[in-house]
Amino acid sequence: MEHRIVGPGPYRATRLWNETVELFRTRMPLRKHRCRFKSYEHCFTAAEAVDWLHELLRCSQNFGPEVTRKQTVQLLKKFLKNHVIEDIKGKWGQEDFEDNRHLYRFPPSSPLKPYPKRPPYQKEVIKFPEWNDPPPGTSQENIPVRPVVMNSELWFKRHSIAIGEVPACRLIHRRQLTEANVEEIWKSATLSYLQKILGLDSLEEVLDVKLVNSKFIIHNVYSVSKQGVVILDDKSKELPHWVLSAMKCLANWPNCSDLRQPMYLGFEKDVFKTIADYYGHLKEPLLTFHLFDAFVSVLGLLQKENMAIEAFQICCLLLPPENRRKLQLLMRMMARICLNKEMPPLCDGVGTRTLMVQTFSRCILCSKGEVDLDDLLAARLVTFLMDNFEEILKVPLALQTSIEERVAHLRRVQIKYPGADMDITPSAPSFCRQISPEEFEYQRAYGSQEPLAALLEEVVTDAKLSSKEKKKKLKQFQKSYPEVYQERFPTPESEALLFPEKPKPKPQLLMWALKNPFQPFQRTRSFRM
Repeated sequence: MEHRIVGPGPYRATRLWNETVELFRTRMPLRKHRCRFKSYEHCFTAAEAVDWLHELLRCSQNFGPEVTRKQTVQLLKKFLKNHVIEDIKGKWGQEDFEDNRHLYRFPPSSPLKPYPKRPPYQKEVIKFPEWNDPPPGTSQENIPVRPVVMNSELWFKRHSIAIGEVPACRLIHRRQLTEANVEEIWKSATLSYLQKILGLDSLEEVLDVKLVNSKFIIHNVYSVSKQGVVILDDKSKELPHWVLSAMKCLANWPNCSDLRQPMYLGFEKDVFKTIADYYGHLKEPLLTFHLFDAFVSVLGLLQKENMAIEAFQICCLLLPPENRRKLQLLMRMMARICLNKEMPPLCDGVGTRTLMVQTFSRCILCSKGEVDLDDLLAARLVTFLMDNFEEILKVPLALQTSIEERVAHLRRVQIKYPGADMDITPSAPSFCRQISPEEFEYQRAYGSQEPLAALLEEVVTDAKLSSKEKKKKLKQFQKSYPEVYQERFPTPESEALLFPEKPKPKPQLLMWALKNPFQPFQRTRSFRM
């Protein structure tokens, strides 16, 4: 019984539902049964359905071996309500399915869950805001465009690095980053990192980006104790003192030899019931309603454990600080109770680990609307959290370092070259307008060459430039724009006219030759004896 792995992405709960329904309808064994002296073909008993589906869910990597028989019965109740199955008399629509010998069958057609229709989205990659980006909320429409008019000096400055010269520069401090700028950087980087891990084109299908609070992210990163637990500024949002005392009691349960051992039997069960009642009456699950799809989507990465841990780290940073703190304290208590061999059974007939998952899964992850697999998905998530809560509830160091380096980079000074901003000649505002195809072809062919030809003519006629500097600029222009240069100087002779050769001076004769031009050579007396 192979269950295809449903990876991360939008509508993962719906995809899991349809996948499970298809497998159940196509592979559930059917046979002949008798009931009240009557035979029924192609049917199954409730117990047979529970046995088969329970085994399917436990062997599936989408749900895992922690699925209980009780959860399987709950799923079959939802199958009956949604007409995936019906009783032998054709009745359905009620959740009165029980684990017994009652006969059920498949209807002729079993409708699958439709995917919700949402407005189309564009493929997007969340980017870091730049230091000179306009403030949030400002519109970029109808802003006049200031064209750049380049003269020879400005052109030379912009090409000086390519030539090999670096002009004089000055340092200019960037504008001060505001608190809103830093918050936007944290939000953008965190969501971009999550989108990259999930491998999605957009987060809009699994997360409402507008509901993400950047202040929560920053608080969850920096306002923590030495143990990594979030510290709240508003103490009214703390756990009640009596709940926190009860959680500490079970988390630090004493050994039998300890004198502080409670004096009556069942004390630990009463304490556990107190904690369960408090968390069971929360108005919203700890992972919040609007992050339900994001956490369910991350469950598709559990086969890649390291990636799943990173994705859960990011998602947990998006939680309100009070929710993150309650989740941290609860997961620590649950893990310590499961590892404490001295802890008496907290429920008869149910293992401690299974009890923890069944009791707290719904207060940790739950959807606002009706989702048919939310119980199984919550159990799967809580099981993974219990095994990896120390890593998941840590601040992702790679993300924190990346953002801090980005903020530091934006606060550094920048290098400005002379003429980078001040040499631009202002002109009247110009706006975009539609042109004809013929005009476009003409501008493409000649529009860029005319300014370049004018620029070349400026270099040629500039009397302030020395011959050496002019030759250097012309050589660079010829290398960058050979067609324009060839049109101005079609032959080497035309180029040579720009730099006429100066007449070479005649070599001067030696002074002794001019004094006695016709004196014959005379042999001098040798000094050799």
